[in-house]
Amino acid sequence: MGTKNKLFIISGPSGAGKSTLVNKLTKRLKNIVLSVSVTTRKRRLGEREGKDYYFVSEEEFKEKIRRGEFLEWAVVHGHYYGTLSSLVNKALSQNKDVILEIDVQGAIQVKKKMPESILIFILPPTIEVLKERLKKRKTEDKKAFRLRIENALKEVKEKYRYEYAIINDDLGKATDELVKVFKSVRKGKNC
Repeated sequence: MGTKNKLFIISGPSGAGKSTLVNKLTKRLKNIVLSVSVTTRKRRLGEREGKDYYFVSEEEFKEKIRRGEFLEWAVVHGHYYGTLSSLVNKALSQNKDVILEIDVQGAIQVKKKMPESILIFILPPTIEVLKERLKKRKTEDKKAFRLRIENALKEVKEKYRYEYAIINDDLGKATDELVKVFKSVRKGKNC
């Protein structure tokens, strides 16, 4: 990774508001690319191939693992998720900062490979608020919902590994805090 480019990793439990915050951030700051992950989970209503995720079979995903195509990958909520090295390297070579919106397992893998990456953890104000947000999404059955809550409790314990933590209790305030982090990190760049 060149000195002009930064790799930002944003993690947090399902329902913390990561995607919403990243969407707001990319509208306010220029020269940022969100890396699109590969997943084996089924596409949700409204999700688009290559925009939200690259949807592949488990067999295709495992072949990409064998070929060493991933910067990071993990099994999360019973499905495979991963970041293609080629997409990250392409964006960085085009003088763009890159955002990876990935789980804690993947963030730790990337940090080991690219220690200069910046880790940001998004937290819900409370577990009760997180549960309500997940219920409103109506994307999981009861078993998947319980799994996401169990995983959220485990993920929150890993926030100490991150350089920054933002509590998403007010979307405007959390967006401002995220923008402030990006601008602060970018100040050290030779643009």
